[in-house]
Amino acid sequence: MLLPHLPHRSRHWLQCALLGASALLGLAPGGAHADEELVVSAAASLTQAFKTVSTAFEQHHPGTHVLLNFGASDVLMQQIVKGAPADVFASADQPAMDRAVAQQAVVADTRANFAANSLVLIVPADSRFAPATLNALGAADIKRVAYGDPASVPAGRYAQGALQAAGVWPAVSAKGVLAANVRQSLDYVARGEVDAGFVFGTDAALMPQRVKVVLTVPTPTPITYPLAQVTDSRHPTLARAFIAFVRSPAGQTLLGQYGFKPAVTATSH
Repeated sequence: MLLPHLPHRSRHWLQCALLGASALLGLAPGGAHADEELVVSAAASLTQAFKTVSTAFEQHHPGTHVLLNFGASDVLMQQIVKGAPADVFASADQPAMDRAVAQQAVVADTRANFAANSLVLIVPADSRFAPATLNALGAADIKRVAYGDPASVPAGRYAQGALQAAGVWPAVSAKGVLAANVRQSLDYVARGEVDAGFVFGTDAALMPQRVKVVLTVPTPTPITYPLAQVTDSRHPTLARAFIAFVRSPAGQTLLGQYGFKPAVTATSH
């Protein structure tokens, strides 16, 4: 840019002002754009795994920075519906993604399963409670059982389904301590604030010194994780590249390091 003929000090001030304006606009001198930011909203149970996956993705895509937003799947979906910026949505169950598709919050043909998990019953590490079946949760000495709120947390929905199938949902729900997400359920058990709790197997593995798995719980439907490009993504090509990377052999290997299993199906739901 040619500067007008000004005294030296005035020219210096104008140059500084232009550089400052460029910084505010996200531009470097010469017009180069700042790094692209890809926003990924993902289920709380993916926290550690997606941090690692995102770091690897950034290495494969120089100039890209992945911003991660973790929480209960339904809460994240509602944030996106209400206009919160996001490029990729990764849910811990199919119903949350079904609702995202129904409300056109995601691009349906980009939806794909990418991981599987298990539901487990955990107790504090020093607990003597060793149930053989879910029926044991109805015992009088079991006062508090933590699980995610089924209205918004996939792990809670899986737990409710398993307890209903076992015929003990009324008894256990009367003792229920609802968690805002699966990690809160894990924390309740780890701190000894409840007698037992339901979490995903990958969550239990994060605190082997503080909780122990006493049951692997069969669920009426397989625990599968879908992800999809958000409809209003500002970086749709990059969002699809992230989805492809998560499902690639490299991405699957990284997820496997955190206990996630390959998706039951590798195709779209």
